[in-house]
Formats: sequence, C-alpha cells, structure tokens
Amino acid sequence: MSIKTEDKLATIGIIEKNFESLNYICNTQIATAVFLAYHLEKPVLIEGPPGVGKTELAKTTAEMLSLPCVRLQCYEGLDESKAIYEWKYGKQLLYTQVLKETLSEILEGAKGLTQSVSKLHDFGDIFFSEQFLEPRPLLKALKEEQGCVLLIDEVDKSDHEFESLLLEMLSDFQLSIPEIGTVKAQADKKPLVFLTSNNTREISDALKRRCLHLYIPFPDADLEEKIVRARVPDISNKLRLQIVSFIQELREMDLKKVPAISETIDWARTLILLNTEILTPDLVRDTLNVILKFQEDIETVQSEIQTITNKALKEKDH
Repeated sequence: MSIKTEDKLATIGIIEKNFESLNYICNTQIATAVFLAYHLEKPVLIEGPPGVGKTELAKTTAEMLSLPCVRLQCYEGLDESKAIYEWKYGKQLLYTQVLKETLSEILEGAKGLTQSVSKLHDFGDIFFSEQFLEPRPLLKALKEEQGCVLLIDEVDKSDHEFESLLLEMLSDFQLSIPEIGTVKAQADKKPLVFLTSNNTREISDALKRRCLHLYIPFPDADLEEKIVRARVPDISNKLRLQIVSFIQELREMDLKKVPAISETIDWARTLILLNTEILTPDLVRDTLNVILKFQEDIETVQSEIQTITNKALKEKDH
C-alpha cells in the first residue's frame, strides 16, 4: 500500500527520516523548509556555495514523493521560448499548406469579404492552439497531472529579465500565454518548487518575496561524517574520520574554491578505489586534484599537506 504525499510530509521528523532512508542527510532547518514549502504552498529559494546539496535536495524530495522532477537549468540569455513554451513551427507551416489547399472548399458559397471572413472564423483558428504548443519546463510543471517537483537550478546565472518571467509562476502557480490565455495548475496538484542559487549575483527582492529562504552552508564535521557514511557505506570509520578532518582543515584556508561535500564524497570513493586504509602525505598529494579544482589552490596546499595530514591522523576511530 503506497503512502500518501501528505503522510510523507506530515511532520518535520518524518521528513528527516524519509530523507535519511534515501541517503540524504539533512539538518532540522532543511527539513523544516520542505515541510513549510508543502503546507504553505510556497517556493523555496535555496542559497549556498556550490556542492552542498541544493540540487540534490530537490531531486531527493521528488524521489521521496514518487513524483517527476522537472528541471530548468538556468543560464545567461534564457528566455520564455526555452523556459515556458514555443510554437511547433514545422506543424504550423504544414497546417498553413493544408489550409491553402482547402481554402476553396471552406469559402464555397460565400458572397463578398464579410461572408468569407465569417466562414473562415467558423472554420476555427487552431494555428495558435495547444495542438501546436511545445511546453518547456515551467509550463510542463503546471500541466503534470499528478503534480511534480519543479527545480529551477542556478537561477543566479539567468538575467534579471528572466526573473520577471518567473514572478507569476512563483506567486500564483500560473503562466499567461498571449495566444491562449492563462494556464493554471490544478488546486491540489501544484508543483513543489525549488530554486537554487550559488550567490554569483544578487537575486531581486521581488523574487525573494515570493519564496521561503533556505541557506545551506558547508556542513560541520559531525554532519559531514554522517553524509559520507550514508553516501559511501564501504568506507572504514577510521578513514572517514581522517578524510572529514582533512577537508574541514582545508575549508579554513584561503582558497579560491574550498572543497564542498560533493568533493568529500568523490574523494572518499577515490580512496576506496585505491584500496586506502590510512591517509598519507603522498597519497593526498596524488589525489589532491579530486578535491581542489584550481591549480593555484593545489599549489597553496602543497606546503601544508604534511601538517594537515598529521592532524587528520590524530582522529580516533569511534
């Protein structure tokens, strides 16, 4: 017997347990945001550095609720033809050709311009109708019959003009299409909306007002250990503690891009592939490119590898 959506989101504690069962380890603040987003029918704007689990939160929520995740990846220059809808121009051209070929039949018996226009009107104008409409992610999310999770990813990469296109969707769960009218989500099937931002630019006040706000920082050591344990279950306690300690030390350094939880997980998987039992300076040096993405950061850390590794080795298995 399947569990109803409202039961899966009944309490904050239930949400935390459901996420944990899907190997997404979150704190109470994150679970609270999801709880409120569902019950208040409000979008959530998730901000924070790259790699802390913003996108994964939306995907895991969709998995938890057994709903499709409709994703819109934002970029500079994104417009309504890629985000909301566009017309199927090829089919419209074919329709125009068919209309030309049957025009004499349609206008048969018409006398004068007025009657001809009237007959054309009676024929029905389907040129701009849903039959010729190609839904893009935002419109597709509204039309999902069973509801969905809508992920508007990296909204800070889009233009301010695109933010304006989102406002109607975020406040009323509807979109206006000039040739057709307003398309609105079913009252009980509104999409659960997540927007993510890496803070590369300031998001407009108008967009923020329509959303709940959630900031996901880098995890502390205890939370990071739980995340690594869930995502990389084959790793030993000793190595997991050493990895997390090393990463936590790196985040205190003045780097161009400090490693996020996604890098921690990748590094843990890398070390397992290399049959690692314990961190060594040489091993760290050989795999530093997994956790640091800029050569200048690698060069900065090189001179500190011995010191940071020694600190990590002091972590006790518990």
